[in-house]
Amino acid sequence: MSNQTLTAIAGITVGHWSNHEAKTGCTVIVCPPEGCIASGMVMGSSPGSRETALLEPEKTVERVHAVLLTGGSSFGLDAATGVMRWLEQQGRGYKTPFGCVPIVPAAVIYDFVVGRADIRPDANAGYEAAESANSDPVSQGNIGVGTGAVIGKYAGYEHSSPGGLGSAALQVGGATVAALAVSNAVGDIVQDGQFIAGSKKRVKENLAQLLSLGMNTTLVVVATDAKITKTQAYLLSQHAHIGIAKVTEPSHTLYDGDTTFVLSTNQGPEVSLMALTIAVQEVVAKALVNGVKSANGL
Repeated sequence: MSNQTLTAIAGITVGHWSNHEAKTGCTVIVCPPEGCIASGMVMGSSPGSRETALLEPEKTVERVHAVLLTGGSSFGLDAATGVMRWLEQQGRGYKTPFGCVPIVPAAVIYDFVVGRADIRPDANAGYEAAESANSDPVSQGNIGVGTGAVIGKYAGYEHSSPGGLGSAALQVGGATVAALAVSNAVGDIVQDGQFIAGSKKRVKENLAQLLSLGMNTTLVVVATDAKITKTQAYLLSQHAHIGIAKVTEPSHTLYDGDTTFVLSTNQGPEVSLMALTIAVQEVVAKALVNGVKSANGL
């Protein structure tokens, strides 16, 4: 498999908008025209999101047409309007008797730490990211939503390191499972117990004095072509959080807003749910490591 990123899933495209001067940006994952089976799970205590309630397994909407990951904190959610506008122009969305309504769940990171708080992704940024979406291997590091991401903030922002956007893919049972992830976490990124990137002062005392609620987040999009139901997508979104915990130390703190999304084109084979859960954990962990390595030049 030559493409080891999210776009290894046929029909999934990814586009970015980045402002490197302001150190912010957004990334759009565009589904095939018919949309993707989708669910997700918000586990963080301080999330910023839009259209996530409909992802719960008991809700009637089963398919989404794109997912937005954006910087700019809650202001950045405005970028979803631009993604919706682009999708509407393409005739993509939930068909109603009186018009087409694209479904675009979105989640944000707080990236004002290293950039400018007065410049955020807006509707035009979301539109440009959606319009640029393509099936090329996904660019990683300080791009899109990863432009201003920062990790390892528990000892103070002055000791932190770039977070970055990462992606990975693998095959299981004839299906492809891939992930796109951005780490803007309180904690460090580790691999097999070894420190990869994060705080340059690895002292974790007095967290409450150093951190603020809502300023740290890990966001993940998992995509697959395996045939799954919305309920199964929800279960896989739980395992995406396990993937976060595998390589983020500490993870899911009171100061993080961790959110995971799972998409399926349902165009591939049926694979055992057990095999998919293991694959999701592995590919999410690998995507996060890839992102911080790319952002830190490792």
